[in-house]
Amino acid sequence: MVETYLFPALVFVAVICLLGAIVLLRRRPDMSDRLSTPAEIRPAQENRLTSALASLATGQPSSKLRELLAQAGYHAHNAASVYLGLKMLLFVVGLGLGFVGMATFKVPAATKITGTFACGLLMFFVPNWVVSSRQRRRRQEVRSHLPDALDLLEVCVSAGMGTDMAWNAVAEEIRRVSPILADEMALANLEIHLGAHRAEAMRHMAERTGEQDLESLAAILVQSERLGTSISDALEAFASSMREARKHRAQEAAEAMAVKLLVPMILFIFPAILIVLIGPAGMKIAQTFTRW
Repeated sequence: MVETYLFPALVFVAVICLLGAIVLLRRRPDMSDRLSTPAEIRPAQENRLTSALASLATGQPSSKLRELLAQAGYHAHNAASVYLGLKMLLFVVGLGLGFVGMATFKVPAATKITGTFACGLLMFFVPNWVVSSRQRRRRQEVRSHLPDALDLLEVCVSAGMGTDMAWNAVAEEIRRVSPILADEMALANLEIHLGAHRAEAMRHMAERTGEQDLESLAAILVQSERLGTSISDALEAFASSMREARKHRAQEAAEAMAVKLLVPMILFIFPAILIVLIGPAGMKIAQTFTRW
């Protein structure tokens, strides 16, 4: 019995050791690649684990993948390479776990191969699910707190503050309730100070968060500056429309909740109610028939 489990376990350990040796022997990124990346966007401390994962990535990451990772909050210059390397590592680990798991069952070889690759594919797509969940959570937080930030921005501008100064004040104030939105606003302000136009910086902010209302906000601010209209009035109108849209989304979610509750009610609540209501009567009927 021990020999049946020993061989698959040794194969799995050998695969993991081989993969670790390949990771350690792969060269680290050249110094020219490090110098080509601005220091402001490089991570403060780049540990060897992320470098090793980045070295596993094959090919050049696409701009779509970089945008997706940025929307999930991963702004590092090597985030896409680390992401691809982690997927490859988890795929190999999944193959090893699937091989060890399927070797314990007495099933045909085709079933073992299928189960092994299924386990590998399952581990391969784990980073996709994590990134998608994080992206959806960040977008929801930005969307829910953006109307409040616009209200604060409108109050600051109406009080006589400049747009850039009001933007910084709102970023610091909104950090108490939404650190994600505050960080994105601070990053947009940094781009403006580095020479980017306000509309371009806010467009980049919309790409990083996945919130398209920020592009509309950028267009409103640019139009107000060009035409000389009141920025506070434009912000007040835009914030009002966003609050109305937020209210409509809440109403739609409340209406959809009744449909979502049907499944747990049918599977769990209704059977319990039927057992409580019909159970005693059924027992009496059964006792009556048994006496006959």
